[in-house]
Amino acid sequence: MISGAVQKILKKARVARLATLDDKNRPHIVPICFAYDGARFYTAVDQKPKRSTPERLARVRNIRAVPRVALLIDEYDEDWTQLWYILIRGKAKLIPKSAHKEHAWAIRKLRAKYPQYDRGMLADDAPIIRITPERITSWGKI
Repeated sequence: MISGAVQKILKKARVARLATLDDKNRPHIVPICFAYDGARFYTAVDQKPKRSTPERLARVRNIRAVPRVALLIDEYDEDWTQLWYILIRGKAKLIPKSAHKEHAWAIRKLRAKYPQYDRGMLADDAPIIRITPERITSWGKI
């Protein structure tokens, strides 16, 4: 059961860190933009400059090899009484191109949340990753 305060933060938060594991269980972590629908998280491979094609990105390769992931959403403050984090552990999956409705829904949600995406930084056919939480823990001033 997720508290209302945690739900509110998850819907409002602007950035998370996505941690994945490669096929040798080596960790990889990247900051991501995301949308949360109250049950699942969605993130896209957007059009910010990348070192490789979307299919060759470490996060995409890793999710295909080991779908276990973690998301971290946190707040830092010099006043340590204000610190908090939310840690989501779950399974990630690349949304197949055949799942047109879910893919289009995720694109719409991401564009609604991030003006940069609405202004062209998110292609209609961008790869979409769905994260289904299995465990959510939180700590601190929430």
